[in-house]
Parts: sequence; structure tokens; C-alpha cells
Amino acid sequence: MEVAAHLTRYVAEFVCRTQVADLPQDVVALGKKSILDGLGLALSGGASHCGVLARQHLASLNLGAGPATIIGTSLRVAPRFAAFANGVGIHADDYDDTQLAVAPDRVYGLLTHPTAPALPAALALAEAQGASGADAMLAYHLGVEVECKIAEAIAPRHYQDGFHATATCGTFAAAAAASRLLALDVEATQRALAIAGSQSGGLRENFGTMTKPFHAGRAAESGVAAAQLAQIGWTATDRILEAPRGFFHAAGGGYDAQAIEGRLGRPWTFAEPGVSIKPHPSGSLTHPGMTEMLRLIREHGIRAQDVRRVRVGTNRNMPNALIHHQPRNELQAKFSMEFCMAILLLEGRAGLAEFTDAVVLRPDMQAMIAKVEFGVDQEAEAAGYHKMTTIIEIELADGRKLRGRADFGQGSPAMPMSYEEVAAKFRENAGFAGLSAKKADEVVALVRELEALPSVRPLLDALAR
Repeated sequence: MEVAAHLTRYVAEFVCRTQVADLPQDVVALGKKSILDGLGLALSGGASHCGVLARQHLASLNLGAGPATIIGTSLRVAPRFAAFANGVGIHADDYDDTQLAVAPDRVYGLLTHPTAPALPAALALAEAQGASGADAMLAYHLGVEVECKIAEAIAPRHYQDGFHATATCGTFAAAAAASRLLALDVEATQRALAIAGSQSGGLRENFGTMTKPFHAGRAAESGVAAAQLAQIGWTATDRILEAPRGFFHAAGGGYDAQAIEGRLGRPWTFAEPGVSIKPHPSGSLTHPGMTEMLRLIREHGIRAQDVRRVRVGTNRNMPNALIHHQPRNELQAKFSMEFCMAILLLEGRAGLAEFTDAVVLRPDMQAMIAKVEFGVDQEAEAAGYHKMTTIIEIELADGRKLRGRADFGQGSPAMPMSYEEVAAKFRENAGFAGLSAKKADEVVALVRELEALPSVRPLLDALAR
């Protein structure tokens, strides 16, 4: 069978036939870090304003009780709605993981956040069915792998012209994870992917607003709904990815078949090129610059009052995403290179406490933002779009000029965080949401042994309040 002509079937076969034993141990270990990271973000993001509004919306639907937990609460709803709320939570603070890319024109993997759509779908259905930790873990990995390879294959126009790949490719991630947990056969999984494809959507114009995390939540929900519809016999095309009127052509104008055919799990994306975990709650494109700025501050003892001007240069796709040059609130600040440089100069750190409306609007912050110039640098442009090359030049009041460059940031495979470092981030986020230290420690331990759990329900119980 020629895979390119039957691409959707190839993806469905991968989802249906891959076993836990097929996951390399390094991939399992890397996945656990992203899972733990995602759970902490579901907690902290659920406590955010948009997390609260998401639950308010669900309450207005009079859904009644269900078998799946909204993380950080005592609420249990139907799986699709738990997936929605938890997906919103994971992406609410833009603090979640990001795929890397292989091809130089991929715009850093089209900026797909793999865990936000895949994990909520996997957990909601696993909890509802009493599935094991191994089953949930495999479904999550299948979702991430499908999402990232689709993002790697679709023509770069998809992202460059305004689609948000977490929303679009993420819908397929959730559908793949859900299909596996519902034990759909290959034909039904093809239909689930097709139903998901007709629900995939999300536009980058909404970056810096609550609708960006809505994209992740809706992708997770849509994938669950797609698999459930396919389970009861809902009909759909069997070639949603490759058809002339299918996803790749309609949403991207084409695709690179060699980036996906025969490539699922060969190698797994977690192994190569990898997935980045964020040390800061801002758009991933800010992170190489933030890592380098922190290095320069510490190496040279830079004080904010001594900074006359900062110039930041990147490839042309990065200003296309970091669109808020004079942010006025925390959500805009997450997509502002200027703010991310300014907060480090003023505070020396950039965590959840620094990304608030009050901090953004401080007079000293606005004055420092005005000193930061952000634009395209030809050296960074030449490095390729699969990197996030960032050039920093700092001019000090005494006339000194400091320069730095970074291709990737802390938390990337080039500078990875250990499980204990991710656990520290998890505990901070859990504490922000009000989860007890005892429960936080329990979650850290349970995720470490996830594949050995007879059921995921104890994990979800530990994440409830």
C-alpha cells in the first residue's frame, strides 16, 4: 500500500496497533515530565480568570454530573467537557510544552503545544472507563505523536497565514488519544480523525486573549466528541488528511508526505527532535531570548537603571507571533518580547507572579518596555525557522555594549529540565492553585510510576479539591 495515497489509514493503523511495549524507555521518561508539567498547569490555569469562566460556561449548560474530573475542583462532568476545561487550564498561562521542528521552514514546529490537547482527552476517557495508567500513557503518546507529525508535514503557510496549530493539529491529537481509549478499530478511527478534521480551527489573531487557551480546550473536547461519534457509527470520509479537499490542502495548501508517511514513531517526536518544557509562562518564542538575557544579567551584573537600550533580533516569523509591542495586560505580555526582556531586567525572574496586569502597567515597567527594540535580524533569519535564534544587544549608560545569542531556551532538549526540576515547577503551580503540599507530592510520585497504576482514578483523585 502506498502510504501517501492512504495517509489517514496509515495514521489510524498506527493509533490502533501500537502497544505500550513499543514505547522506548527514554520516550516514556520524557513523556512523564510533560504529563506532570501539564497536570500542574491544569491546576494553575484552572485558577486563572479564563479557567473560572470556562467552568462558569459549563455550569450554564446544566450538564449534570459525569465520570470525569475537572482538575483542581470537585466537579465531575462528561469526558468531553472535562477535556475542554482541562485543556483551557493547561494552556491558560501559555506555560505548557512546545514541540521542536525538523525542517528549516517549519517555524519551530508551527508552534504546536502537544500536551494541552492530548492529555486532557486521554485522562478524561481513561478516568471514565477506569483505564490503567499504561493505557492512558499510551493514548497520550499516540495523540502527541500524531499531532506533531501532522504539524511537521503541513505546508508552513498554515501557520504563517494565521492558523493556530495547537487548535488545528491538536484536534487530531485528541481524536487519536480518544480513539485508542475507546478501542475503535481502524475504520472507526479513520472516521474519528475525519470528524475531528471538520472541527479543527483556531486563528492566531486571538493570541493575547482568552480565546488562545480556548483553542486548546476546544481541540481536546472536539477530539473526544469525534471519537464518541465514530464509536456509535457516525459516518465520515476515510481520507481526511490527504484528499484534495482534506485538511492538508484546505488548511495549508499542501504538505510534505515524507514528513509523516512511515514516520510515526520513527523516531518518536519526544526522542527526536524533542519537546520543550517552559520555565516561563510566556510564548515559547520568547524563551531563547529570556534564557540569554538572564545569562547576560548574571554574568555582567546588569542593573535596570544602567540600561540605555536593548535591541532584540530574530527571524521574521517570530515578530509575526509576538505581536504585542506595548502590552497593556498580562495576556498581551505573554506575546511581547519587549515585556519579557523588561521584566527580567527589572525583577530578575519571570513567573506567574510577574505576569499580571498590575505588573504590566507599572510605570517603571512601561518605561523599560519603551527601551526595548524588537525586529528582524539577518543572522537569525539565516539560521532557519526550525530554530528560535535570538540576538540580544544591550547598550549601557557607561557606553558598554553587550551581545548574546541563543538558538534555544532553557527547558529545550538542548538544555533539558530534569524530572525533579519539572516537579518543582509542578509544586509551584499546584501551590498557586491551592493544592496541598501532601497532594502535590502524591501526584509527583504517581506520575513517576504512571505505567504501573492499575487505574488512573487515584491520580485524578489527588488532583481534585
